[in-house]
Amino acid sequence: MTKYSKQTRLLVAVDCIIFGFDGESLKLLLIQRGFEPEKNKWSLMGGFVEPNETPEEAAARVLKQLTGLENVYMEQMEVFGEPNRDPIERTISIAYYALIDIRKYKDQLSKEYRAEWMPLKEIPKLIFDHNSMVEHAKKKLRYKAALHPILFELLPEKFTIPQILTLYEGVYDIVLDKRNFNRKLLSTGLLVRQKDKDKENSKKGAFYYKLNKETYKDKISSFLNFIPNP
Repeated sequence: MTKYSKQTRLLVAVDCIIFGFDGESLKLLLIQRGFEPEKNKWSLMGGFVEPNETPEEAAARVLKQLTGLENVYMEQMEVFGEPNRDPIERTISIAYYALIDIRKYKDQLSKEYRAEWMPLKEIPKLIFDHNSMVEHAKKKLRYKAALHPILFELLPEKFTIPQILTLYEGVYDIVLDKRNFNRKLLSTGLLVRQKDKDKENSKKGAFYYKLNKETYKDKISSFLNFIPNP
């Protein structure tokens, strides 16, 4: 097989920024790196792209190895290619972010990688340029969530409006006007109110809602404008 002459070979990796929501706070899934360099340091979950797979397939494989999950909302974010980002070999990383409902899948995490959910506001120093990846992912998520209802991917099948408010405030790190947010949210037609209430978090109780999946499919490409000046 003919090869390009006089060209240096590069490694291509994928790294997954996995966001999760447990009903109270937005979190990030991290692992403790099991080999040198930076052994036992906190890291994003990643791996090298195999010769017979696309970057998307590699990211899906990495996600399944860590969480046991398939068909999770995942989107390619950015390419990180500083020449010295990996001290061992020249490695270009394609970063993806994924959205997971923690409570639904917390028991499926692989023990092999010593994975742990950490509050987004409390993440430690990560290896290489992984902190920079997380910051880029946060900006991407904020921008995308202002245009599309993707944050519903983080919610359980039944949820309350206060939970949605908490989620949006966590993503944008702001305090939203409750009445204005509720009004805009209910006007989208995305929610179907249920008969039962969540009475654990308030005496009065908050009605549960489910996502109107047909409306969601229509609105996924529509501007929602939940957040002022995203």
